[in-house]
Amino acid sequence: MLRTMNKYLLLPVLAGSLILTGCGKKDEAAAPTASAAAPAVASLEFTANDSMKYNVTRVEVTAGQDVKVSLTNMGSIPKAAMAHNWVLLKKGVEPKAFADAAVTAAATEYIPASMADQIIAHTKLLGPKQSDEISFKAPTEPGEYHFLCSFPAHFLSGMTGVLVVK
Repeated sequence: MLRTMNKYLLLPVLAGSLILTGCGKKDEAAAPTASAAAPAVASLEFTANDSMKYNVTRVEVTAGQDVKVSLTNMGSIPKAAMAHNWVLLKKGVEPKAFADAAVTAAATEYIPASMADQIIAHTKLLGPKQSDEISFKAPTEPGEYHFLCSFPAHFLSGMTGVLVVK
């Protein structure tokens, strides 16, 4: 009878041990959770200023991800003298060649028609305190894609960066 009673006492102890083991710390190397995955939309916020600089010069997105870019011109110099835009070029397009062609494209807000097929996306040309927002799908080919401000001399002053597609 004592042995039968010990079995009945041992059973709840073992069950309790299994339950407590299951509630312990999870393995850090386990598969990533949904919160660790890339967000459905990559929201990228850029500002530009009278010093001809973006606040961010390198951003990363996932291949094929939906991307939303917002640009705000924080400057105060009038648009005719200090406008800004954000132009994302296709992979392999030479940003200096694009900027050089843009200098003569004032009528199209410094987006040269002859190179329109080399652009993935771009904002409007913005004056002081103006903002614009664009949405596009990130390229599916991983790599570095250059972005720049195509207003004359801004690229040469360092108003450029890289969007990295992973």
